[in-house]
Amino acid sequence: MINKVVSDAQTALHGLTDGMTLMLGGFGLCGIPENSIQEILRLGVKDLTCISNNAGVDDFGIGLLLQQRQVRKMISSYVGENAEFERQLLSGELEVELLPQGTLAERIRAGGAGIPAFYTPAGYGTEVGEGKESREFNGKMYLLETGLKADYAFVKAWKGDTAGNLIYKGTARNFNPMMATAGKITVAEVEELVPAGELDPNQIHTPGIFVQRIFQGQHYEKRIEQRTVRTAN
Repeated sequence: MINKVVSDAQTALHGLTDGMTLMLGGFGLCGIPENSIQEILRLGVKDLTCISNNAGVDDFGIGLLLQQRQVRKMISSYVGENAEFERQLLSGELEVELLPQGTLAERIRAGGAGIPAFYTPAGYGTEVGEGKESREFNGKMYLLETGLKADYAFVKAWKGDTAGNLIYKGTARNFNPMMATAGKITVAEVEELVPAGELDPNQIHTPGIFVQRIFQGQHYEKRIEQRTVRTAN
């Protein structure tokens, strides 16, 4: 059995350099690769293209990379929780490609499946479709969208084994599974790392064949973007 375990985030990110394209799993602040983001921040690599549903918040997640001007371009769907992102976008410091959420998800899935492009009706007739090829099918117009790949895909899972098999928990099973398939090097950080054979094969979401490096994460904050509580009666 191949052992894909590395000791820590520093070892897992070996080879990461300026100008690379990264995928970072998560939805909002749920299921984000916190340890990997901290290591990217420590390394100080710049001119990154980051593919992520969200841009984090100002002081957490990808927001930390934006603060340090490490990100050149964001390919995202929802970016409304980050004031620094907004400032860099409006000032022209940051290149941004905003996509419908389903289009982003399918572009990543297509990239991982080896599908170079596909047609979707989402975004036709809007700014999303500017400069893109369109075609009519059965009386309806569709846009041609290309698959997405990355030099590194960073994902966060609940449990993983030494062979790289992953299980996600709850809402953290969002963009992580599809991103895991679309990276030249996929780095998985997990809350619990177990020996190969301990995970129920029927419960595995990402087979280890897609994962090149896996490590046991530490000190997860698991923040909530907007905490809402009921007023006391």
